Amino acid sequence: MNKIVVEHLKYRYPLTEKLALDDLSFEVEAGQFIGLVGQNLAGKSTLCQALTGLVPHFYHGGYGGKVIVDGLEVGKSDINDIIQKVGIVFQNPFTQVTGSKLTVYEEIAFGLENMGVPRKEMIERIDHALDLLDIEPYKDRAPFDLSGGQMQRMAIAGIIAMRPQIIVLDEPTSQLDPQGSEEVFRAIQSLSRQGMTVIMAEHKMEKVAQYSDRILLLHEGRLIDDDKPEKVFSRDDLAAYGVAAPVYTQVCKALQAKPAAEPSYPATLDKAYEALAGDAS
Repeated sequence: MNKIVVEHLKYRYPLTEKLALDDLSFEVEAGQFIGLVGQNLAGKSTLCQALTGLVPHFYHGGYGGKVIVDGLEVGKSDINDIIQKVGIVFQNPFTQVTGSKLTVYEEIAFGLENMGVPRKEMIERIDHALDLLDIEPYKDRAPFDLSGGQMQRMAIAGIIAMRPQIIVLDEPTSQLDPQGSEEVFRAIQSLSRQGMTVIMAEHKMEKVAQYSDRILLLHEGRLIDDDKPEKVFSRDDLAAYGVAAPVYTQVCKALQAKPAAEPSYPATLDKAYEALAGDAS
C-alpha cells in the first residue's frame, strides 16, 4: 500500500524563475524509510515542505502536479487534515519549540493537548517518546536550557508523541554528535519497523546508507535516481551531483571489491567487510 504518491510535482518560489522542484514523480510504501540526498539547493527541504503541506499552503509561489499523502491530495486539502497524517521535524529545533512551556515534558505534551488526547493516553505517549529518544532525564528541564542536540531530540519526541502515520525529517541530526545521531537514526528505524513511513533528508551518507530502504538523489530540483542505497552510491557520476558516497563504498570501489554476483559496491560496513573478505580469499 502506497502512503505517498508524488506525480509530476513542480514548484517555484515567489519572485523566482527557476523551478525548485522540477517534475518529480515517485511513490513510497507504508513503513519504508526513504533517504533524500543531494547537495545544498538540490530541493530536499522544499520537497519535505511539499510532503507536509507547507508548500503550497504556506509558501505560495507556482505549484503544479500532485502530492497525495495517505489518500489526501495535499494541494487541495485543509492543512489541519494534513497534519493529522504527517509530521515534520526541521533542521533547527528552535523553529519547533513553542517558547510557552516551562519543561521538556510540557513541550512534548503541547501537540497532544491541541489534539484533545485523553490524559492517560497522553502520559503514555509522552513517556514512550522520552524513552525512545533517551531524553527522560531532561523532562523537568526548561526547553531552552538544553543543548542543541538535546533540543532536537525533544522536537522529534514531540512529533513522535502525536503518532502521525508519516514523519518527514529535514536534516534532523545536523546539530547532533555521533552518539546523538545514532540514537536518532535507531529511534526512527524502530518507528519505521512499527509501520511508520519515514522520509529523511540527510548529509551523513554512512547513516543514510545503513538505515534507508531507498535513496532519492536530487539535483537542482530534479529526481536523478531512486533505488537501493548501494546502487545509488555506486554511480560513477555521483560526485557530479555534489554527493560523496559512504567511505565504505569509496574503499570498495577503489579496490574493485564487490559481493559475489552483485553489480553494486557495498554501502555499509558489514557489506564492505564481506566483500573485502571474499576478495581476499
